Amino acid sequence: MIVIGESIHVIAPRVRAALEGKDARTLQDLATRQVEAGAQVLDLNIGPQRRQGHEIMPWLVDTLQEVVDVPFSLDTTNAAAIEAGLKRCKHQAIINSTDATEGRMNAMMPLAAEYNARLIALALGEEGLPPSAEARLELVMASILPAAESHGLPTENLYLDPLVLTVNGMQDQAIQTVTAVHYFKEVSDPPPNTTAGVSNVSNGVPREGRPLINEVFLAMMLGAGIGSAIINALEEGAMSVIKTIENRDTSTRLGQLYVALADAVAAAEEFQVEPSMLEDPETRDVARTIGILYDRQIYAHSYLTL
Repeated sequence: MIVIGESIHVIAPRVRAALEGKDARTLQDLATRQVEAGAQVLDLNIGPQRRQGHEIMPWLVDTLQEVVDVPFSLDTTNAAAIEAGLKRCKHQAIINSTDATEGRMNAMMPLAAEYNARLIALALGEEGLPPSAEARLELVMASILPAAESHGLPTENLYLDPLVLTVNGMQDQAIQTVTAVHYFKEVSDPPPNTTAGVSNVSNGVPREGRPLINEVFLAMMLGAGIGSAIINALEEGAMSVIKTIENRDTSTRLGQLYVALADAVAAAEEFQVEPSMLEDPETRDVARTIGILYDRQIYAHSYLTL
């Protein structure tokens, strides 16, 4: 799975200040640390930047290419900023993103085709996010794939994103998102690429509780066959989960649990938590989190202690 590092994000006060002040050293350090941690692509989220986006994005691309040699995911709703950044990228870039609305696809798909960029396409239509995996697949088939073809965008340059919602109030959507990845992999041969902002699953969760939820959800998405994921590459736990599942490392009880969970999802089977998993201190919290993500237990901030 391709790791897309998410840490250069304008919502972070340090990143916002660095962008506003054109503090190259801070941004270069953050880029370098993500790549050293295992990120293979860096997401550059500058926000809408309606007035200065066409200046900020190319400056950021140039600044980071001085210290890292990886592709960038250009993350903004500003099409002019996207194009300005595409012109400076040394590697094939990713545009993050379009949705399934006509206006957005007409703005982003021609750019992706012209610059041979990859494009993340969200399963989000005119009426919002479809509530089920089946409905998201229908939206992809009816809107996104035909539009990509009409704009001359090759399937291999399209990354389908089922859109991850938080367990804090929308926990029934976690398993729908995992199932949608399964469905997306079946729409063509060879299958299209898939991606998702995994960390969104813990939005609104207290900071100390976010990594565990992200890690368990990541294991499920890996089982579903996700081809790439936008994650915090600086979180050792998340990177460890990827290595454990990809290397099928079952040398620990926790590793056995993660591999078994991914295998169950891969087989489109519902993973069953055994009583021993809830009794073992090494696996207890992961087992409880699996229950949350499968919507078997109502999420509360204190779910690990209930």
